[in-house]
Amino acid sequence: MIDTAATRSLPRSSRASDVVSLARRLDWVLLLSTVVLVGYGLWAIEGITRSDVPDDPGYYVLRQAVAVGLGAVVLVATILIHPDLWRRYKGSLYAAMLGLLVLVTLAGTVARGSKRWVDLSIFRFQPSEFGKILVVLVLAGLLADRGRRVARLDTPLLAVALTAPPTILVFVQPDLGSGLVYIASLAACLVIAGTRWRHLALLGAAALLVVLSVLWFLPAAGVDVLKPYQRERVTAFVNPDDDPRGATYNVRQAITAVGAGGCCGRGVSGATQTNFDYLPEHATDFAFASLAEQRGFIGAGFLLLLYLIVIWRGLKIVTVAGSAFTAVVAAGLVFSFLFQVFVNVGMNLGVAPITGIPLPFVSVGGSSIVANLAAIGLLQSIHARGRLRR
Repeated sequence: MIDTAATRSLPRSSRASDVVSLARRLDWVLLLSTVVLVGYGLWAIEGITRSDVPDDPGYYVLRQAVAVGLGAVVLVATILIHPDLWRRYKGSLYAAMLGLLVLVTLAGTVARGSKRWVDLSIFRFQPSEFGKILVVLVLAGLLADRGRRVARLDTPLLAVALTAPPTILVFVQPDLGSGLVYIASLAACLVIAGTRWRHLALLGAAALLVVLSVLWFLPAAGVDVLKPYQRERVTAFVNPDDDPRGATYNVRQAITAVGAGGCCGRGVSGATQTNFDYLPEHATDFAFASLAEQRGFIGAGFLLLLYLIVIWRGLKIVTVAGSAFTAVVAAGLVFSFLFQVFVNVGMNLGVAPITGIPLPFVSVGGSSIVANLAAIGLLQSIHARGRLRR
């Protein structure tokens, strides 16, 4: 199962040597930086959530550690699976993704006004997080299969048609952040696959028209597409001084927390914005602001440096990918990761609207950490097979 189905018939010693050979071809810089990033995220969560549950300061970090353990198993599994297997079963993956998102819509668990999770009694599963990977795999398979036909307009239109259903399904949960990640992944896949620039410009103009319709044209006609709080978040970003105690309260508190951290931070006990819950959602949407308050510019800067290393190694994997499919997958995953980091940090600093996108490897959430580790495993699998082919 490492490279072909024929390896199942090999002697055990041969399979063991194949695993050792595969391990040698991994990107160890990416792997070690991921390990440091995961450990740093757990350390950050321990401080950020220490005061959240009375008499149980390790409540959230313990559950996040369990998710990390599950994610490590998934990472190893995705390394061992040959990337071509994902391409072969892209139709099944797409059907499974839509099925899970429909299941959430019909029987999902409601929390904080959103229906994004499937309750499995042991833990809550958020399909939209794994959809960020599955969308990239499906799009890469489509674009690779069409080959030179990527230059025709019908190919990007078909890619848009495939991306639209999962995007709409997560949008109605409502989960605006995941929908934006799907769209960003679509753009990255189309660019790397070689879509003509005039076709990209056409799609960009159409996307801009949709955004303007959702935000202004349709509401002016009495048709509200966004939830009231979503519309307020976007309009508050455009006019940040309009409602300091309402729509812009979270952003103002986040900016205050970041500024209060200074160079070296206030420490866990001195972080009043976090400990006294002045900063809402400090373990999820605004985890970066809480980290900056507790650990200061040095702590936040170190986290961004780790992100930069992961993105750098991911872009390098795009250049060594062994096929068009794996190159598009790698590019889609890396850009999706970059987009999530950029938007989350941006909304913590007040330079991007609040969309609910989690901070990779730091925000509390089991599905998010497992999905991110699965993406790292996919990148490692592509790197190892790409080096072998070269």
